[in-house]
Amino acid sequence: MTVAAGGLDLAQWADPLWRLRNLYSIVTDEGKEMRFTPNDEQIEFYSSMWYRNLILKARQLGFTTFIDIVALDQCLFVPNFTAMIIAHSLPDAKKIFRMKVKRVYDALPLAIREKCPLLRESSDELVFANGSSISVSTSSRGGTVQFLHVSEMGKIARKFPHRAEEIVSGAFESVPLDGTIIVESTAEGQEGWFYDACMLGLRRQQQTARDTKLDFRLHFFPWWKKASYTLSDEDAAGTVASDKQLTYFAGLQTKHGIELASGQIAWYIKKQATLTDNMGREYPSTVEESFAAALEGTIYAMQMAIVRKLQRIGPVPIRQSAPVNTFWDLGIDDATSIWFHQRAGSTNRFLRYFESSGEGLGYYWRILEEWREEHELRWGKHYLPHDGSTRIPGGYDLTTRKKILEDLGMRDIVIVPRIHDLMDGVEAVRQILPECEFDEVGCVDGIQALDFYSREWNEEAGVWSRRPKHNKWSHGADSFRQFAQAFRVTREEPGIPPEGQRGGYGQGSY
Repeated sequence: MTVAAGGLDLAQWADPLWRLRNLYSIVTDEGKEMRFTPNDEQIEFYSSMWYRNLILKARQLGFTTFIDIVALDQCLFVPNFTAMIIAHSLPDAKKIFRMKVKRVYDALPLAIREKCPLLRESSDELVFANGSSISVSTSSRGGTVQFLHVSEMGKIARKFPHRAEEIVSGAFESVPLDGTIIVESTAEGQEGWFYDACMLGLRRQQQTARDTKLDFRLHFFPWWKKASYTLSDEDAAGTVASDKQLTYFAGLQTKHGIELASGQIAWYIKKQATLTDNMGREYPSTVEESFAAALEGTIYAMQMAIVRKLQRIGPVPIRQSAPVNTFWDLGIDDATSIWFHQRAGSTNRFLRYFESSGEGLGYYWRILEEWREEHELRWGKHYLPHDGSTRIPGGYDLTTRKKILEDLGMRDIVIVPRIHDLMDGVEAVRQILPECEFDEVGCVDGIQALDFYSREWNEEAGVWSRRPKHNKWSHGADSFRQFAQAFRVTREEPGIPPEGQRGGYGQGSY
């Protein structure tokens, strides 16, 4: 046995897991230095780690600390090893480097630091005498990297989509086939690379498909796997679940086979009382739930929460006696989206949402007519945005989209007046949205558009800006805004039947 100064057994240094459990110290949030010991979730991940990895997790599981200690450990014990850490913001990058890299190295036993001394250090990089290095940044860099850790990729993809693209096309490509990529994050909505990659990983698991070295393996760590996320029997006995919560817990058991102890249920109820709609994002029970949670920066989050609380998303019967109105957002080099609407008494009901791109107006009118004929309905009014009456080049003449649609057979076209401030239209949506009903099947894509329509992130100020983001969700939100503006600005109620033909709940409205 070879023993170094301080009583360290050099023979044990060859075992990476022993090193992770015995050599490193961290400083807690309270400023107390303590020996780092991987928790159950971290060990589970380490034992199943792949070449390409996705970690979708609940809060407070310590994965950032663990992954960066793994990276530092490899740099110390593997010559010419390059590790890179990418954080979602510059303050986070600096904090990670200071607390989870430099301070961890400085706290190592002298024998280890003498075996692998620092050759050079800066505010974002440590270079060791064995040729290895570890650096931190907010974006990709050139060169080959054997170990890449991307922290909070969900936030990066949501706030800085161009940076996310750069990471995928630049940083990922700098890692060789036998290298390691670990991307970890909480969920940040149903858009961006992290969401798409997690859904692909989930489908591979469900299909029991074999992972290749280029496939990202999904590692999901829900709140209920954490042993400490529970309350004592005494506290659990005094915790009362609502009917909605009881239904939720029953669904976890019947649909997913997740059986919770009374202490876990009590813990969840207490946490949810504080986090409310953010519970699913911060402490998800399933992969799907983590991405369905309310999002920071979304514009209609409060209104859509009210819609759901009032149970206004579900089956919406079509009224044969009532006309169907449509509300459009017209795309040129972008998507065109259409909401299908009826009135039931004083209630606005949305029956269907349709969106496509790369097609002429004749295609959309054909889709509308086929749907109308299938359901034996009649049209009310068709509401186009202000640019529907703007002249556009058309062959050897100038025409408008309104004129094109009229030539195709569309009648009763209304041009919604232009507003000077987009946020006036957004406010109109906020006022009318809680009064609307949506068919959960016919409007599934439109509902998602309203759920995830969000503001731009102002990186310089570090806040969500007033300006909405233009992305795949904005088309459905913009066409719905035509409804809200028509309702408010034109002072009319779209498609209300004449007096004497109006229905109401319990009065033949179905």
